[in-house]
Order: sequence, then C-alpha cells, then structure tokens
Amino acid sequence: MKVANILAGKGSAVETIAPDATIERATQRLRAANVGALVVSTDEKHFKGLISERDIVYGLGKHGRALLDMKVRDLMRQGGPTCSPENTLEHVMRQMTRLRVRHIPVIDQGELRGIVSIGDVVKNRLDETEREVNVLRDIYLARG
Repeated sequence: MKVANILAGKGSAVETIAPDATIERATQRLRAANVGALVVSTDEKHFKGLISERDIVYGLGKHGRALLDMKVRDLMRQGGPTCSPENTLEHVMRQMTRLRVRHIPVIDQGELRGIVSIGDVVKNRLDETEREVNVLRDIYLARG
C-alpha cells in the first residue's frame, strides 16, 4: 500500500505552526488539535521541520520553565525524515522504526501534502490483517 492511499482515507489536513511561535503556543495547538506533532512552516505549504510532544518534554528537561518562552525554531527538528505519496507503507514503517520517530510529513514536488503518524500505520496494518483473516476464513468455509 502507498502513502497516497492512507492520505485518501484520512485526508491531507496538517496542523502547522510558524517557527517564531512560542513553545507555549505550540503546546496549546497540540492540545487543541489533539495531535502529537506540528509541522513547522512559514506558509502552510513548505516543510521547515517538526515539533513533537517528545521534543517538548525533552526540552522541558533541558531548559526548565524557560522553555515555554522559547521559539519553536529553537527546539524543532529541522528537516528530518519525509516521504512522498508514492512511498510504500513498508518504507514509512522502516523509517519510523530506524529513526525512532512517530510522525513523517508527506512532501510532493516540494510541498506539504499530509502527515503519516504511527497511529495511521498501525490502523492500516490492523485493517490489512483483518482483511486477510476474512479471506482465509471464507476460503476455509467454502471448502468445508
């Protein structure tokens, strides 16, 4: 299965934040949108980086309360792993596992097209497994 199939099912909406926003604002956006990461972008089209709950927790451990007044650009992961709509889900799973990340932005022709999370990957794998079990059950019952 390709990333494009995942986006077709879940949509291409991506929560973004500007690099000059405060970390406090980022935490508010994460909570309000009920997501685990925000794509950092100046125009909501071009990927500059990513800031996740994990980045904020690690930043809190390093900077303490001063973290909330820091800028997203000071804590975000610049660049980082991305994928294209044509990449396979297996490719994305390998990237997530190897790089220990939970969110991978989808970039096509230099523009942000969506984001794939570990939750999307797990849901897809569970759905795929259920379909396989149903096919095998139908074959077994047809022979029975």
